[in-house]
Amino acid sequence: MPELPEVELVTKALRKLVKGRRIIVAELLRARLAPFNPPAEFAEKLKNATINFVHRRGKHILFDLDNGQTLLAHLRMSGRFQLLPIERELPKFTHAIFYFEDETRLIFSDQRHFGFMRVIETAKLFDTKELKSLAPEPFSDDFNAAYLRGVLKTSKRNIKEFLLDQTKVLGLGNIYVSESLFLSKINPRTSADKVSAKKANNLFENIRLVLNESIAHGSTLNVDPENIDGSYYGGGYENHWRVYDREKEPCIVCETPIKRITQGSRSTYFCPKCQK
Repeated sequence: MPELPEVELVTKALRKLVKGRRIIVAELLRARLAPFNPPAEFAEKLKNATINFVHRRGKHILFDLDNGQTLLAHLRMSGRFQLLPIERELPKFTHAIFYFEDETRLIFSDQRHFGFMRVIETAKLFDTKELKSLAPEPFSDDFNAAYLRGVLKTSKRNIKEFLLDQTKVLGLGNIYVSESLFLSKINPRTSADKVSAKKANNLFENIRLVLNESIAHGSTLNVDPENIDGSYYGGGYENHWRVYDREKEPCIVCETPIKRITQGSRSTYFCPKCQK
């Protein structure tokens, strides 16, 4: 599943590619992609709407439209956006199509069928269940060391699973949780409320560090309009991971073999010496 850096980069690419374009026709080919908007309603709410801009809240991509509506999209496990010319064959798992005036189409495909879309009145956007409970944006002033210290004290869950909770800390997934905990020298089994103030401060800094690193790396990559998401996924940043997906490889600090454990049905990677 994409984490915040990947969603941020996809959002920036979409902003450049579709800002100012008018949606002539929208087709919802898989009704369960947008369970709150039946296909006819989905098409009607998007017909002839111009995309003012594209922005993001957490891992949700938001298309602000000039008709007072916003199209909310979540990529989930395998959602993909592609900008294709009209003559190009549709991808096998195409679930939604947005036709533009210049005979290009924005395609949303999703092999694993977990993606999500919803057309919402822009005035009510941040009151919807998808967005209203999200934690502060990790680069905002509201997300700071004091906030993190305070929210950690509210939970006895292990720190790994706590950091995956988007209502507590926003944007992290398996990769960047493992990376942040390694840099902060915190064992992933540690109860969130037992993390010291000093380590919580370090964790705050390192969460921002690993997110910024990934975004900076992705910003150097060329974007293929016909494979927007694929321009970032697997774009080489895995060569910079310190612990993630490096089971049995030597720690970059102490050379102890990296260990993998399972927490909440997900793999966690850490150094048993550096993260005692």
